[in-house]
Amino acid sequence: MLGQGPLRIPTAGKIRPGIMVLTRRAAEHAEAKSIYRQGVSEGQSFEQIERALAQALPALKSPLVPRNVPWFTVRPQDFPNPEIAAQILDAYGEDRGHGRRLYRFPVVFPSDHWSTVMPHELACWTTHEKRYWSQYGPDGQQRHCMRHAPVPLDSSGRRTIRVFGGRKAVPREENGGLCDPEVCPEYQDRQCNLTGRFVFFVPGVRSICAIELPTNSFYAMSRAIQRFQAVAQLRGGRISGFLGRERSCFNLTKVLQDVAHLDEQGRSVRVPQWIIELEAPVDVTALLREREDEATALRQATGAAAALEGCSAVEPAERETDAQDGAVPAGAASSPTVAQLVQRAGAMGLAAEDYLRYVARRFGTGWQRQVAVRAQAWGELERHRHDPSGYGDKVAAALAG
Repeated sequence: MLGQGPLRIPTAGKIRPGIMVLTRRAAEHAEAKSIYRQGVSEGQSFEQIERALAQALPALKSPLVPRNVPWFTVRPQDFPNPEIAAQILDAYGEDRGHGRRLYRFPVVFPSDHWSTVMPHELACWTTHEKRYWSQYGPDGQQRHCMRHAPVPLDSSGRRTIRVFGGRKAVPREENGGLCDPEVCPEYQDRQCNLTGRFVFFVPGVRSICAIELPTNSFYAMSRAIQRFQAVAQLRGGRISGFLGRERSCFNLTKVLQDVAHLDEQGRSVRVPQWIIELEAPVDVTALLREREDEATALRQATGAAAALEGCSAVEPAERETDAQDGAVPAGAASSPTVAQLVQRAGAMGLAAEDYLRYVARRFGTGWQRQVAVRAQAWGELERHRHDPSGYGDKVAAALAG
């Protein structure tokens, strides 16, 4: 009834990437300094402090600005359950001369798709809502510029129609619905900016919902993608859970780096900044051994299942013929190739392009490299082999959603 949409992991609180401080103008007001100090001492979120400043001193516009620091900020008011902040600091906080702060902590990601555990977009905001935002197409490559659809009116033109499921998103007309920052006036005027967040669980913290860490750093997110891809390559496409039998984890920390950017005159300037760093302290050889052990166990389990089901061994000549026909021999459904999946889908009346788009949407990017996912896709084709038209309708509905 509610339909299908992109996977979103619920979160219950934020770890902040840094701190907010008074602007130079705001710091000239004694009352502003008092409100800020009181808010910090009481563990209020920076949003609460900013609202208190705006209420007391309405003439001050944007009284707080971010400051880059080597630690993460953990405040009770950033969590529905304030005790979570205390749990995090008690377990992983360190005192390096500035009180107990969070400099490094382990994280476990709840999905194997890095786009799910590190969602990000280019977004342009008004005072009250998001005006434009970027969104990738079904191929995962083309970036589109989206906006909210106009609120529909009834036949009289005076009354709005209630929209089921919330406001719809449509491509922005002015730019043909394509997101190209280099020719985008909002991006060039710094109204549209990159924003993202890490979504994770922290070992030892008792919460059914995940925690998020927002970031606007292109460097932090691009380096994290490299780490995700490297670990996924070693673990057969997986980045979720603990990293190996030793139950090691990814770590989030900060490193001081010289970051290059262009000034107003187009000159390259390097500025030192504390950048979020995703670490993967794993024994690569151990991960490779585990992957080999998993592959061996999978082959043994497949053979055992075939024996229990009474499947006879396939003769080499029959196996060669099956492979040529695009079929997967009995007992070998755990290792079909992408070509075999496409050929089997084609025999059911599905175009190769549509089927590949559907599988990418259903299982996420990188599914081709995961043996278990290919087996799952094959099993789905098997279940619908006597109802190809029904399966075609299912694929079409998924692509249209």
